[in-house]
Amino acid sequence: MAFDRKATKTKMKLAIDVGYYESGAIAAGVLFNEWTDSHPEREVSTLVREIADYEPGQFYKRELPCMLALLAEIECELDAIVVDGYVWLGKPHKQPKPGLGAYLFEHLKRKVPIIGVAKNEFAGSGAPELLRGDSKRPLFITAAGVELPEAIHFVKQMHGKHRFPTLLKRVDILSRTELEN
Repeated sequence: MAFDRKATKTKMKLAIDVGYYESGAIAAGVLFNEWTDSHPEREVSTLVREIADYEPGQFYKRELPCMLALLAEIECELDAIVVDGYVWLGKPHKQPKPGLGAYLFEHLKRKVPIIGVAKNEFAGSGAPELLRGDSKRPLFITAAGVELPEAIHFVKQMHGKHRFPTLLKRVDILSRTELEN
């Protein structure tokens, strides 16, 4: 019997990613309780058949609707969402341009903190680098709704010996697994 998170009003964390295919996109998520969890409490995914074309500099127009489709299927309250990508594009002390995470933060009416974990540097982003495990390649962390040092601390303490945390790797794999038609 499944534990009903909605009934207990326990807030969970969500890591979310989107994979693209000829037939559309898979929005996938893993729900977890603590930043140190090694296994998700629950995995969710949804097929999004109609996706926007890729527009350079406008990635959120393609990815955000997929994330919102997945969020519509999640019935528990969230206390944080981790996205594969940037919340802000540009140096934090200047006027940064909103990235995917910032658009999600605004769509959620600034009620759920968003932490962006990017594997590649966005030129000129000024995003803080986080080295995990023995990796010499950093992750780039941005955030909205939570102070950046705290967001970095959360990602740093996530389970896994390698550069990319276990649960973020899991959601990446889920988003690359096509659902049955």
